[in-house]
Amino acid sequence: MSYLIGIDLGGSSIKALVATSQGERLDVKNRSFDQEESQDWAREIRSLVEDIESEQGTPAAGLGLSAPGLVDSKGRSIRNMPGRLEGLVGLDWTTYLQRDHVVPVSNDAQSALAGEAWVGAVKDIDNVVFLTLGTGVGGAAKVDGNILRGAIGRAGHLGHICLDPSGAPDICRTPGSLELAIGNCTIRERTGNRFGTTHELVDSVRAGDSEACRLWAETIRNLACGLVSLINVLDPEVIVIGGGIARADELLFNPLRDRLDELEWIVPGSPRVSVRAAQLGEWAGAYGAAYSALAS
Repeated sequence: MSYLIGIDLGGSSIKALVATSQGERLDVKNRSFDQEESQDWAREIRSLVEDIESEQGTPAAGLGLSAPGLVDSKGRSIRNMPGRLEGLVGLDWTTYLQRDHVVPVSNDAQSALAGEAWVGAVKDIDNVVFLTLGTGVGGAAKVDGNILRGAIGRAGHLGHICLDPSGAPDICRTPGSLELAIGNCTIRERTGNRFGTTHELVDSVRAGDSEACRLWAETIRNLACGLVSLINVLDPEVIVIGGGIARADELLFNPLRDRLDELEWIVPGSPRVSVRAAQLGEWAGAYGAAYSALAS
């Protein structure tokens, strides 16, 4: 049977999906790699592909790869990824994996949105804002049926919009960004060292802690302010939220919808923007990578 392989390279692990051309999951594999060993992630990916094709008994019909960073103009490698995964920039995956067909390379957030659009939360939806809430705030946008990539691949870095012009710069030099306002990367600073992770904050909210509830409400409002800005710029039908913070479930989604009710630009006779949870979880990027192989 013909199958596709989608590889999602993360900061400490590699996820591999084996799927049919209709997006049906046949197998998944998850491997960690030695972050101290130079390009151990590349060797693990090559080993993963070899193992999958050996198990399946035939070469994959297509192979795609998702990775952090900006993708080069040919879609064959990452052109910019400062500070992480040394050796990733400029690595041509088609050549490295010795494939007869091009291995399309996608930005991880854009790939996750492609996966959700293929078989996840936003099938057949042409206008989507996608956010992953975790250590930082990742994102991607689909407008009029096309995932935005931009002139040099920066499109969709939604966590780096500015909420506070007087705020400190983030890793992309944006002052007072959405990422700094709600990301797990600033939770200690934002809570006066009371909470080490956003999950700890959420647990205290569930327990009824009044100060935790105040801090969570502030986080929700900051997120809502960022979202209405994106709504006004991109005009989505649906906002999809994934990542670790999204596991707060209705503790996140109910108050967020309430804040959006207060802030969203209402156009009489037009539907409100729907907010929903991502469906594919940590495998969205791998699904998107497999889809890119199908579409290439």
